[in-house]
Amino acid sequence: MGGEVEELVRRSSLANAVKHGGKCSQSAVLARVLGERPSLRSNVKELMQLIGVVADQVNKMTLEEQKAALSKYGVFEEAVQHKREEKALPPLADAERYETVTTRFAPNPDSVLHLGSARAIILSHDYARMYNGRFILRFEDTDPRLKKAALPFYQSIREDLKWLGCTWDEEYFQSDRLPIYYEYARRLIEVGGAYVCTCKVEVFRRKLLKKKPCSCRMLSPKENLDRFDKMLDGTYGEGSAVLRVKTDLSHPNPAVRDWPALRIVDAKKHPHPRVGSIYRVWPLYNLAAGLDDHLMGVTHIIRGKEHYTNMVRQRYMYEHLGWVYPTAIHYGRLKIEGGVLSKSKIMQGISKGLYSGFDDPRLATFQALRRRGVLPQAIRQIIYEVNVRPVDATISWAALYSINKKLVDKSSPRYFAVFDPVMLEVWGVEGEKLLVLKKHPEVESMGYRTLTLHPTRDGSVKVFVEREDVDRVKASQAFRLMGFANLSDLREFGGRLQARISGYDLDSARRSEYPLIHWVPADDCVKVKMVDQNGRLIVGVGERGLLDEPVGSMVQLEREGFARVDSRDEGSVTLYFCSR
Repeated sequence: MGGEVEELVRRSSLANAVKHGGKCSQSAVLARVLGERPSLRSNVKELMQLIGVVADQVNKMTLEEQKAALSKYGVFEEAVQHKREEKALPPLADAERYETVTTRFAPNPDSVLHLGSARAIILSHDYARMYNGRFILRFEDTDPRLKKAALPFYQSIREDLKWLGCTWDEEYFQSDRLPIYYEYARRLIEVGGAYVCTCKVEVFRRKLLKKKPCSCRMLSPKENLDRFDKMLDGTYGEGSAVLRVKTDLSHPNPAVRDWPALRIVDAKKHPHPRVGSIYRVWPLYNLAAGLDDHLMGVTHIIRGKEHYTNMVRQRYMYEHLGWVYPTAIHYGRLKIEGGVLSKSKIMQGISKGLYSGFDDPRLATFQALRRRGVLPQAIRQIIYEVNVRPVDATISWAALYSINKKLVDKSSPRYFAVFDPVMLEVWGVEGEKLLVLKKHPEVESMGYRTLTLHPTRDGSVKVFVEREDVDRVKASQAFRLMGFANLSDLREFGGRLQARISGYDLDSARRSEYPLIHWVPADDCVKVKMVDQNGRLIVGVGERGLLDEPVGSMVQLEREGFARVDSRDEGSVTLYFCSR
């Protein structure tokens, strides 16, 4: 081969080595060279010998030497650009009222996040960015008794937000802010907006339903401040006293009337995972969230319509304190067909062994979607579709997969894999065959993959095909092994399945409407383990080139579907199935 080809090989080898920390892959170099010079496919064997020599020389160089040598050729990196049209968010209500639009996502770190959380996260984040505002991550971890936070979930929530592309500007823990809540509780008592109630629950409820005040409501601010001190110092035990915010006792919704704001929790029985047992009086949701939204400068609260009553409750507290309530936007519930979005059901399923973990492919958690290869851009497009409308919305898996397929298709190399393998002897093979196939039928820059066939002396090679394909082609006079040859005379002989090559022309196979089946060389394959969408592990064989695909990348298995590379070792690769 000429000096021009050798220079191309050297340049490609250096670029690949620099990209991968000093070691180049010969198969990747071959794909790159053939991508630039398809005419070299007719001399693949000679080309491979040249690549072997040059790659060995390049791999003996230090990384700095490789970079210096590469710089003589200029930049040799290409990127496949994906153009896609995204829906835009509509204007944010009342944005002009505020100097800085500020939103927040406020999860309870008692479990992992799932698709049901996507609406609040993405809309809150993207509106803040749309208006050059602030996006706050606030951990609402103030229930050490019933919805107790767990330390691992703080980090998993952060990781999920980063994966979604929703980075935050500020981070807060409500468990660090109890002295602030106590300060404003006192202020509410002083202005006559709150009182400490020691009534039995059933007594208070009866009066509440009759729209009548309990005796505690009539106490003076001084008496209530004394009672509040007793809540803090341990005079009152768990369940014996609660701070209530005064509202309208004639309000048509009993849930709004004099709602509970702070309660006593036995700190020794129920220590908090972050702050331990130093606090015994803990805020309920409406007090902590309502105060923080004002103190943190939140201008827009974007949340589900199930929180509408909470807005009504919190407005009373704001009136007592002389504050203006933020703009509240309440959207409908988001569901997914057949998906489990209940935290408690997910936790129960894992504890009972029904699910393998939070990333079990049957779940709609972000961890599961990420492991299967669903892209955050696909989730964002779905959320932009449903937007902030108040009606409930149900996402179909088909719709999510359809969007995801469009996003991953152009960057997913194609490979063959067989999961119910049957050995097929192919006769009539003349000499060793090095098949060079496109990694993608439309993306030339992705390069090529190779399949090697080593026939025996009698001119036969062994390949694996799918069992169901054998049953399908038995009724046909001929069929085609994709990317290789047309076969005929399929028969079983001595317990062995055999067929003979009748030609190589693809056009004739198309004209004759031969069935097309995928296959894997029996002597040049790797073990493929794939976890399907039902969590089942299926095992088969696949092209050796699968070992070159990075962990976390997407591939398309011909006639099977898209899958994400989860792990790999010297002789096998594990995939997580995504979609057809």
